[in-house]
Amino acid sequence: MADFAKLGIGNIVETIEVVSDDIAITEQAGVDFLNNLYNTRDVWKQTFYNDIRKNSASIGYQYDQTKNAFIAPKPYASWTLDETTCQWEAPVVRPDDGNRYDWNELTKTWDSKGII
Repeated sequence: MADFAKLGIGNIVETIEVVSDDIAITEQAGVDFLNNLYNTRDVWKQTFYNDIRKNSASIGYQYDQTKNAFIAPKPYASWTLDETTCQWEAPVVRPDDGNRYDWNELTKTWDSKGII
């Protein structure tokens, strides 16, 4: 099965549709099928679990045509986009000590939530 992300205003993913591999033998074949099915001329991009477009698309993600990547919404103002992975990174690395942490945007630190 092939997954396709429908892009709306600002290249934001509005929905994900699944198309049979028998139909979506190419990305364009899948796009044509969906536009014929819905009688539209929408913009669709194929997305994968292990995506060639950096990240698998989800509703609310933005497709960046220059990077050919799906990018999640920015989680916090202080985070920056890793240009290689197209994933957001905190300004401080999350501790890797077996505890659960939540990001605290006010203090720009990871707050411990206890042991997993």
